Amino acid sequence: MKDYKSTLYVAAGACSYGLLATIVKYANHLGIHTSLLTFLQFMFGFLFLLVFNLLTKPNAQEKRPVKFAAKFKLMAWGASLGLTTTLYYLSIQYIPVSVGIILLMQSIWISLVAEALLLKKFPSLGKIAGVLIVLLGTALASNLFKNDNNFDYRGIVLGFGAGISYALAIYASSSVEKQLPSPVRSQFLVLGGLLLIVAFWNIDIIRHMQIHALAWGLLIAIFGTILPPLLFTKGIPKTGIAMGNIISSLEIPISTLSAMLILQEVVSGFQWLGILLILMAVVVINAGKPH
Repeated sequence: MKDYKSTLYVAAGACSYGLLATIVKYANHLGIHTSLLTFLQFMFGFLFLLVFNLLTKPNAQEKRPVKFAAKFKLMAWGASLGLTTTLYYLSIQYIPVSVGIILLMQSIWISLVAEALLLKKFPSLGKIAGVLIVLLGTALASNLFKNDNNFDYRGIVLGFGAGISYALAIYASSSVEKQLPSPVRSQFLVLGGLLLIVAFWNIDIIRHMQIHALAWGLLIAIFGTILPPLLFTKGIPKTGIAMGNIISSLEIPISTLSAMLILQEVVSGFQWLGILLILMAVVVINAGKPH
């Protein structure tokens, strides 16, 4: 492979994201509330990006001050990052992580539907086929055909809501104020997410505050808010967006595998078949995109 390092960067970022839900659910089992974990994740992430941007010497083009309108726009779109994280972490309180990640990744086809409606851009037959494969894979991976899947409807609704929000977050991360340096964009996107989390959880964050949660908050900040953006920023420009999307879908099997090994979740052969179909769909959907 010509540039295997870039591929490894993207893969490492995806694996990092894939471990998040398992770490959060494990911390929940230790008595640390979701409100505190989401707050700490974004707070540590924002502080890291702030310090990183202060210490990094900008080039001539980057020295120009960021306009307030650009900051506000990034923060407004960044709210989708905080909403995605909140809904996703809430969903896995009611359903297994292996099902939560599948619902989150419905963003694959939601993004295509949104693109078709907003840009009046009808998807190709290949992309439509990809969407159908995603839906079939989802049905298998979430045990939809199994009669005894006693999933809590609250987890399903929250997980699907996270998928919708994730589609917005992906758009924000890849398209909003692209002329700014990536770390600067990330800083204001994460700040927007942090403000939404504070508004959503408000007094619960203080009520559930505990010192030993800081280490867990830092851990999920590293895997969820610090490492992935840096790794993706380094890798995706060289792999291309289409290949980047394909590689980053590693998040699904990593999340499922970590839930099996650490949380002792049971994942059937049909569920793994569904995951394989979803991964195939990611390849099909991105096959026609520019590299």
